[in-house]
This record gives sequence, C-alpha cells and structure tokens, in this order.
Amino acid sequence: MMADKPIARTTKGKGANYQPTAKGAGMTEAGRKAYNAKNNANLKAPAPNPKTKADAGRKASFCARMSGMPGPMKDDKGQPTRKAASLKRWNCK
Repeated sequence: MMADKPIARTTKGKGANYQPTAKGAGMTEAGRKAYNAKNNANLKAPAPNPKTKADAGRKASFCARMSGMPGPMKDDKGQPTRKAASLKRWNCK
C-alpha cells in the first residue's frame, strides 16, 4: 500500500485546503481536488442531508467512526474542537 501524498494544511488565505474550526473543519473543495489529483483518490464533500442511499451510508459510517474517536468536544478555552466541528457539519446526532 502506498502512503498518501500530503497537501498543505492551510486554513487561511486564497490557497486554503482546510476550513478553520469555526467554519466546520474539514477540507475545502479546492483541498479535495488537490488531494484527489495528488493521490488518485475520490474524496467527496460531506453529506449532511443525504439524497441517495449511498450518501446515507457514508453519513452513517462517518458519524459512527468519528463519534468513537477519543478526545474532547471542547478545548481548554471552551471552543469546539475540530472533532466537534466536523460532527456538527455532518449533522451527526
């Protein structure tokens, strides 16, 4: 198995590949395109309101997988962590 080729983890400016926590965390559309091009991958946008059975399955899988991740939902300052932001972006219960 080949290792992923990383992309820049920028959250500010014109070339941002990731959204800041305040905007829901996760990759931007440009970030997904860059990652897909570099790694011959097929990352898709979040599916918070799935319209197909496939997207409903993706949402259920993501929510189950991410909900079980260790770590707090808020940081030391009381702000939501990237984990909390991504669960909120996907409308996980």
